[in-house]
Amino acid sequence: MGAGRALLAVPGSSVKMAGKALSSEADGVFLDLEDAVAPDGKAEARGSVIEAFRGMEWGGKPRIFRMNAMDTPYFHRDIVEVVEGAGGSVDAILVPKVRCGGDLYALDVMLAAIEKSIGVEVGKVKLEAQIESAEGLENVREIARSTARLTTLHFGPGDYAASVGMPQASIGVEDEWDEVYPGHRFQYVMHRIVVAARSAGLRAFDGPVADYGDEEGLRRSSRIARSLGFDGKWCIHPAQIDIVNEIFSPTEGEIEWARKVIAAYGEANEAGSGAITVDGQMVDAASIRMAEVSLEKARSAGLL
Repeated sequence: MGAGRALLAVPGSSVKMAGKALSSEADGVFLDLEDAVAPDGKAEARGSVIEAFRGMEWGGKPRIFRMNAMDTPYFHRDIVEVVEGAGGSVDAILVPKVRCGGDLYALDVMLAAIEKSIGVEVGKVKLEAQIESAEGLENVREIARSTARLTTLHFGPGDYAASVGMPQASIGVEDEWDEVYPGHRFQYVMHRIVVAARSAGLRAFDGPVADYGDEEGLRRSSRIARSLGFDGKWCIHPAQIDIVNEIFSPTEGEIEWARKVIAAYGEANEAGSGAITVDGQMVDAASIRMAEVSLEKARSAGLL
């Protein structure tokens, strides 16, 4: 289970917007009860999320909602009301501002009790964790191994920047402060999240670009995230989906190279040769693994 490439955020308060999102080309959609819903609208929004989960055709997309953070008075009702009310249809919960493995352990215990009470297999509801603070990053390895429910780590650039006191003019893109720093300012946190995810067998998703009209900024941000190993990226507007899907899909050149490597490997095995050459370059076991990953991503994207 799990969406790859473009993950579209939709306000949990709007069933209409959820319907439009599900007809988009986004690989995944999540209904947001946190930042997208004002405090006095959160209770009503839970009902809208339940309605969307139970009454709409999701077309194979996992049913995901983002709860409120665990340091708020809203999160426990989010869990109990939505999971119970959706009647076992919830596939995953996106957990914002995860601070430590204990946060996810507590949710694991809560979910197990709810699943038993509604007759759902324990462990059915998966968790996806947002790393958005200095504390979360410091504990990311622990978080990644905290529960078998966890499938994905997400980077939250806006809240992370606020947590560490990093100035930022616009979420998700480079600004004048990047001209001061000799490198990409988020490279450390992003790569650390990817390493923690991969070492625990999880997926990794980059956060959004807030200015949905900045196509060039989105393209560059997406390329940086993919270059670091992320599987996909958040979209906060449907206009961002095509660019994200494009950049997080293997190119024709990558697919062609991967096919050549796999074919050359097969021929070398049949001939009993340990030396493999593709387009004048020696390839080794690492090259073969990279080729297999590229072809798997191409299959997931429907390109093969």
